[in-house]
Amino acid sequence: MRLYTCTHRVGIVVDVNATRAPRWELYRLLAEPARLRLLALASEEELSIGELADLLEENQPNVSRHAAALRQAGLLLDRREGTRTLVRTAANASRDAVVADALVSGRALCEGDGSLARIPDALRAREAAAHEFFGRPSRAPRLDAMPAETGAYLSALACLLPRRSIAVDAGTGDGRLLEVLAPVYERVIAVDRSKVQLERARERVAMRGFANVQLIDAELDSAKVLHALGLSTTSSGSTAGADAVFASRVLHHAPQPSKGLGQLASLCAPGGSVVIIEYAPHDDESMRDQADAWLGFSPAALRRFARAAGLEEPRVTSIPAPLCGDGPDRHLPWQVLVAKRPSNPNGEGRKNGS
Repeated sequence: MRLYTCTHRVGIVVDVNATRAPRWELYRLLAEPARLRLLALASEEELSIGELADLLEENQPNVSRHAAALRQAGLLLDRREGTRTLVRTAANASRDAVVADALVSGRALCEGDGSLARIPDALRAREAAAHEFFGRPSRAPRLDAMPAETGAYLSALACLLPRRSIAVDAGTGDGRLLEVLAPVYERVIAVDRSKVQLERARERVAMRGFANVQLIDAELDSAKVLHALGLSTTSSGSTAGADAVFASRVLHHAPQPSKGLGQLASLCAPGGSVVIIEYAPHDDESMRDQADAWLGFSPAALRRFARAAGLEEPRVTSIPAPLCGDGPDRHLPWQVLVAKRPSNPNGEGRKNGS
């Protein structure tokens, strides 16, 4: 450890561990009781100059001066946080026998004057502003609306997914699902055959600044989609494809739901997942006016479609009604199917980022 002394009072710089360095310079530095107390308090907790001034019952200029001398000697470390300076004792300071003894003496002084016992009060005072702020009466946000910072929460959750390189949003419509997928996946391919719907999705992407979203106006089995995923009609056994393929309330529009799920599965990389949000069976015939070809599917039917598409471990879970939004289908029972595409013959699916 290199210990330096350079203060307004001493006026020189000395490496006290150097072969010919005078040890008395270190003794002079630590001969001031206020510095001993400051060093001991800073060894207990990182404290601001203002907090140390309160604990030591000294004015801030004096505390700053003492802290500067200890810092320049390598005994104290500081960092700036806005207008505050916080200091703490260097981790290796006590390796020097003189400094170790100084810390013991400083602690005894702080125990004697009660400043050591007041450190918890100083730390609690940091919370006072937060308590006061959150205790003020304010206009409560709507509890029935998604928080505007939902994307940030999703980004935080993204690291929990082992595979999040590429996702497909099949039948993206106006891009609502992109609000969830774009913050989570490194790249999202959103496909729809309606130019009108894609234009709305394009506006959403631009508004949110989703630079990782690629919008494609095509059928799911088109060359454009296959190319975007690194697939081809002859790429049997390839590890290309999406880590996850999503389709939200799309299957009930398909003339052949089982075939439609097979198309979704074909876009998945080995070891990837297919996630389908669909209606459970219902009897609302008015939904046919929304271009619904089918009035929902039973869990058994969805599992059957998944197995027919070569998917494994199909699981169907119901979605609570309060989570189903405020659209014209909010009264219908929603459910989600999750199934996996088998890994390649070597038992290795494509890893995230590869």
